[in-house]
Amino acid sequence: MVFEKIRKIISEKFELSEDNITEQTDIVEDLEADSLDMADLISSLEGEFGVEISLEDVKDFKNLGDISNYIESKIR
Repeated sequence: MVFEKIRKIISEKFELSEDNITEQTDIVEDLEADSLDMADLISSLEGEFGVEISLEDVKDFKNLGDISNYIESKIR
């Protein structure tokens, strides 16, 4: 459920089909996200899930699965 919400947000922000977004989707390589894209994405995720995502933790995110796992651990 967490990943499905992330997929929807990514689809809207990066104008991609949800079918092309997986947990293995690489944030930099596949989405070509820069620091502004990441700031916008993190803000959206924090609002959607009601969690605070630290900048230190963002540096560890390589793919969307990393983000999903992080959020799941925060909302438990």
